[in-house]
Formats: sequence, structure tokens, C-alpha cells
Amino acid sequence: MNHKARKRFGQNFLHDQGIIQQIIHGINPQAGENIVEIGPGKGALTASLLDAAGKLNVIELDRDLIPILQNNLGNSENLHIHNVDALKYDFSQLSNKENSLRIVGNLPYNISTPLLFHLLTFAYTIKDMHFMLQKEVVERITAKPNSKTYGRLGVMLQYYCFTEKLFTVKPGAFSPAPKVDSAIVRLIPYQEPPVKVDNHEVFASIVSQCFSQRRKTLRNNLKNILNEDEINSLDIAPTARAETLTIEQFASLANLAITKS
Repeated sequence: MNHKARKRFGQNFLHDQGIIQQIIHGINPQAGENIVEIGPGKGALTASLLDAAGKLNVIELDRDLIPILQNNLGNSENLHIHNVDALKYDFSQLSNKENSLRIVGNLPYNISTPLLFHLLTFAYTIKDMHFMLQKEVVERITAKPNSKTYGRLGVMLQYYCFTEKLFTVKPGAFSPAPKVDSAIVRLIPYQEPPVKVDNHEVFASIVSQCFSQRRKTLRNNLKNILNEDEINSLDIAPTARAETLTIEQFASLANLAITKS
């Protein structure tokens, strides 16, 4: 069965067997695990995941790929295909046990950030996540303070998860070949976040506000929330920019903002 990659779904199908085995080795799927693959495409990773785990749930939006998956995998009764939009899917339907889901996916660039934030709402059920993303996105996820790639995405994901870049994947591993390098990232949700935050919504809002105008200082970006003296009271310079702050410092700003409300 032929299927032409669709730009509106951001489809680039992985075909390099060496890279496929490297990804499987990084994931290290085990028998009996509750593994979920987002965007299986034609099943490049799916067969190996299914063989290792014995059963597999896959989330695929493109209904035309479903018969191809079924054909390529022999209509396995242990393969459960969900023809739904991952951005709207309730992943708790697949498990209500803590620390039980292992999520894998080759994510299109246009949905990667919103999907990651969507998955964080189910973090309590997730053991780990392994994703193929644009290399630039992985660098933002794993970035440290005082780097150009450090921003809201990295701060929020590093608050919820241990983040680790595994390796880079060149365009030739895909068909059609994308115009940029990709990379594999591992995300492991913390059972206890690394810093204390009194209100997660306020924390997210403060981080977003601090990076809203990246070149401006905290004094300017937070002027409607905290004044200079209040920022100074946390041993944080009001003239600092968001890209220089640690996650602990963002948490301190958020917790102080809560005491004012």
C-alpha cells in the first residue's frame, strides 16, 4: 500500500534501520509495559515496540494510515489503534495507575510544543517519554540558563521532568527528508518536582510573563505583578533578564506573587 506523506500532518516517515534500532535501544521496551506510540506512521518503530512489549496502543490521526499499519503488522490483536487527535486525547483512558505509561513518538514540528504541554497534564500516569523532534526544539527543552535557547519551554518541561538529549538524527533517515536535523529526547516526569511551587498556574504565568519580551528586564516584564523592591527581596536583580534565571528563582518569584494576591 502506497501513502504519500501529507504536509498538513507534518509527515516524515522514518526508514533508516540503523536509526530505528538505535531509538529502540534508547527506549528499551520490556514485556508487559504499557507503551503508547503517538504518530506511528507506517510502523517503522511499531513492530519492534509491539514485539518487545507484547501489546501496544498507538494514536494516529491520519485514518488512511490505519489499513497500512494493520497490513504491515499482520492485523495483530495486541495492537490497539486509536484514530484520534493526540492534542485532544485523554491519555488517562489508557491507564489510571501512577508512573505506568511509556510514551513514544515522532512528533511533527507544528504540534510538538502544544502536545508536550498537553501530556504534562497526565504526568502523574507517565513513567517516561521518548520523542523525535526537531533538533532545535530538543535544544530548547534541555537548555540551561544563560544560553540563547533557554526559554519558557525549557523552564516548564524541566520543572516537571528530567530532560536528556540522546542523539541527533540526520534528514536522510526520513522520507521525505526534512530540511533540518532531528533529535531524540528523553523526558522522565518527577514524582516530586525539583523546586517548591505553591500554585502551578501562577508559576506558568510568571514564566510566560518573564519571557514575553525576551530582551526586557524582569523589572519591565513583571511591573504589573512585582515591584523592584519585591524582586530584590529574593536576591534577584530587577535588571536581570529571564534567560539568566534558574528554575528555583522563577519559583521564588511565583510564590511571592501568590502572597500578594
